[in-house]
Amino acid sequence: MENLINYIQSKIDLTQNEIDFIKKYFVSEQISAHTNLLEAGKVERYIYFLDTGIVKGYQNIDGKIVVQHLVAEQDFFTSLDSFMTETPSVDYYETITDCNLIKISKLDFDILQKETKFWAIFVKEVTNEHLSCKLDRVKDFQILTAKERYIKFVKQYPKLALNVSIDNIASFLGMEPQSLSRIRKQIAF
Repeated sequence: MENLINYIQSKIDLTQNEIDFIKKYFVSEQISAHTNLLEAGKVERYIYFLDTGIVKGYQNIDGKIVVQHLVAEQDFFTSLDSFMTETPSVDYYETITDCNLIKISKLDFDILQKETKFWAIFVKEVTNEHLSCKLDRVKDFQILTAKERYIKFVKQYPKLALNVSIDNIASFLGMEPQSLSRIRKQIAF
């Protein structure tokens, strides 16, 4: 819970009362590697903070797995549309490694939203940050070569680069695993 509190405090100032609210409504959970957290067609009931471990978010598009999210430690994730509208998700989320997750349910999220001022401010901060990352990713696909995207990924997420399979990284970067293997060999020499 300490990492979650520190993360929130890196975005906004919290009073002790607000910290107590967070501790009241968030729940910690240990999850084994390769556990499905969400399947397409199901409604997302939680927003997660990844305390430790690695999670991937993907879609199955015409039988092909397309990795859209590789979640690093100390960040939030969810199928946002499904969570906010309480409609079936098109996303899958799965743990890659053993994970410690801290989660909040939709009901408790809404309580925090209604009963506090800090929560709406924090949610806006995180939402804007995630939107900015998505826009950067789209821009990267437009202007960077596959090799440049991989180099940027390794610099930004060295732990993910070391602990995520080549298939998942390749899918996330929009290339075939064979292409990523060639790029990695070029960089090694």
